[in-house]
Amino acid sequence: MSLMERTEQALARHFEAACGHGAPPRLVDAMRHAVFSGGARIRPQLCMAVAVACGDDRPELTDAAAVALELGLPLVLVRKKGKLPFDTLEESYELEYGSATVEIHTDAVKEGDRVVLVDDLIATGGTATGAIRLLQQMGADVVAACFVIDLPDLGGAKKIEALGVPVRSLVAFEGH
Repeated sequence: MSLMERTEQALARHFEAACGHGAPPRLVDAMRHAVFSGGARIRPQLCMAVAVACGDDRPELTDAAAVALELGLPLVLVRKKGKLPFDTLEESYELEYGSATVEIHTDAVKEGDRVVLVDDLIATGGTATGAIRLLQQMGADVVAACFVIDLPDLGGAKKIEALGVPVRSLVAFEGH
């Protein structure tokens, strides 16, 4: 079975668990394109998938876990300050309403690791850019940032692209 076929099956199982019914074929195609476009160039060289989990419900953990599982990669967490149990490095970033801090375990990535950032939503880009700067500070090469939803009018994807990281998303909702 090919990587794409396994990906479709994994996304269908993930969608079934989350929504109670199978994934629409167009959604599977869109997610496959969002996460794996350029896969022939990127996938064989990836070291890990990184989940940015800063919300209370943490749906991004499920998204990143599905990607990591399908690609056979380790899953690394970037969490808001105080949520990780081991020695951490932190990065503060600005939000539209203040500031926040994300953390990662000190041994989570090493110099030269190629990672893909996976999150559920890109809005203003504060959390994702904080996570990317933290990963880059540790010496990781962030080869892509993948999101389920992009709110392009808020400019987050442009901030990430300005850091030299390609952005992929499943769907964009303009006018928000």
